Amino acid sequence: MPLMRIKDAASFLGVSDDTVRRWVDSGALAAESDDAGRKVVDGYQVALLAREQARTVADPSGIGRSARNRFVGLVTDIKRDTVMAQVEMQCGPFRVVSLMSTEAVDDLGLELGSVAIAVVKSTTVIVETPEGAS
Repeated sequence: MPLMRIKDAASFLGVSDDTVRRWVDSGALAAESDDAGRKVVDGYQVALLAREQARTVADPSGIGRSARNRFVGLVTDIKRDTVMAQVEMQCGPFRVVSLMSTEAVDDLGLELGSVAIAVVKSTTVIVETPEGAS
């Protein structure tokens, strides 16, 4: 089981170190001591807690679709030329960048600050780990 220091768990969960310590003290999150005597938590438990606490913004369109990876956010940057445009969005903690036609940007009425939904439907998702992690 991958072990994680309290400060790293707090960072992944978007809370303070003290909040994670309170969860450990209340029994909501199990902890043990590592070889150096520091408190560590199970990375899998942190992942489950992150999933439980994830809050997504509801899709305002109300239309059902097969794509499940949908991120509601705000347009933060648009770089365009005569044919193509690069649209950058902030969707919660995630930065999403899309390349599309300039015509699509105009048709969608995208401008800085617009609410938009990034829909990701792909056959390839690459997963990486930090250097040195197993």
